[in-house]
Amino acid sequence: MVRPDPMKWRVLLPAFAVTSCSGAQTPLDPVGDQASQLFSLLTLMLWVCGIAYALVLAFLGWTLWRARHVLERDPPEVAPEDRRLNHGLRIWAGLVAVGLIILAGGSYVVDWALSRAEREAALEVRVTGHQWWWRIEYRDPATHQWIETANELHLPQGRTALVLLGSADVIHSFWVPNVAGKMDMVPGRINQVALTPRRLGWFRGQCAEFCGSQHAHMAFDVYVDSPAQFAAWLTAQRQPATAATDPVLARGAQVVTQGPCAACHRLRGTPATGRAGPDITHLASRHALAAGTLPLTRGAIQGWIAQPKALKPGTMMPAIPLSAADADAVSRYLVTLK
Repeated sequence: MVRPDPMKWRVLLPAFAVTSCSGAQTPLDPVGDQASQLFSLLTLMLWVCGIAYALVLAFLGWTLWRARHVLERDPPEVAPEDRRLNHGLRIWAGLVAVGLIILAGGSYVVDWALSRAEREAALEVRVTGHQWWWRIEYRDPATHQWIETANELHLPQGRTALVLLGSADVIHSFWVPNVAGKMDMVPGRINQVALTPRRLGWFRGQCAEFCGSQHAHMAFDVYVDSPAQFAAWLTAQRQPATAATDPVLARGAQVVTQGPCAACHRLRGTPATGRAGPDITHLASRHALAAGTLPLTRGAIQGWIAQPKALKPGTMMPAIPLSAADADAVSRYLVTLK
């Protein structure tokens, strides 16, 4: 088997990152209710603080001008009390109080709206941060069982999902700036955030808390489906892996389910029941490999299996030595798992 050049993959990463996202990754282009509410609060803060800053600069300029052109020519007499100064200080104190009340009121309104969305969520999702990937589980509305996938979060347009956030190792931070704000993922604690997306498409998320050497390569995509598309996707994810009938695919399935892969990865409907790594039952339905590090292609799969630490230094996945025939069979089999 030809070993891929790690530097070649790193050259391809920027192009892949650009093509996998709908628009820029920024909180200034909100596509969800929560991001819109936070953007409104940011706009309010900018207006209040900007006006206060402009007034301070204006009066500072006026004071400097007055000191140079007026006071030098007509110095004031020293008096025990300056009524005009006291009156001005009262006005400024009132303006500061009004600004603080506006900011506190806006913050309260946004916080109330965010908490109300959490109480009205129609979908429950669990996301667990690992070094360096994301375990994602959906509570099936029909059976109330958990359906597991990894590294890609699908959400229905116009419906609120309550996302329960935890960590399996160190502190991570869940952040999809176009959809909602940041929320830390702390070991031993479950935090939660509500997501109500309004625009269809892909939106990039990432870990926003330094969590180790591959923190920069701990990304995920949020795909906003129409409600009908989301229901169809969830139904497909509920199904176990399909049996391979082609001899080459059958050989690949045998290597995956009875070899070292089965110790770390789960493939529902097969003897592979590992929990250390991502669930790969429907691996080919995803758009990326290794938490957004590589595009999901046969070549990338073979390179990742053969030398994962060359492509993502520090990853917990060990290198799996396979013959050229087995590597080809495994990659052919994995890209059929849709």
